[in-house]
Amino acid sequence: MKKDEEKYWKKPDGSLVSCTEKVKVLNENFDEIKHLLQDAIDDAVLMGCSEENVKKIYLDLLNSTKAAYPEIK
Repeated sequence: MKKDEEKYWKKPDGSLVSCTEKVKVLNENFDEIKHLLQDAIDDAVLMGCSEENVKKIYLDLLNSTKAAYPEIK
């Protein structure tokens, strides 16, 4: 996501998360994960791994991750 693109965080009902502090935390988490993933992919490629393969492994990890708490409805 480009720096000037706005992220829209949504609740289970589709409405937007509007609390400024919640949005701030969500955006900070996004940025941290983005940088961590970039570093991990760069490391893997420098060690001879296929970028496509590394991305698939991380996507599989993301898709298998479940929330530890129920969604608030």
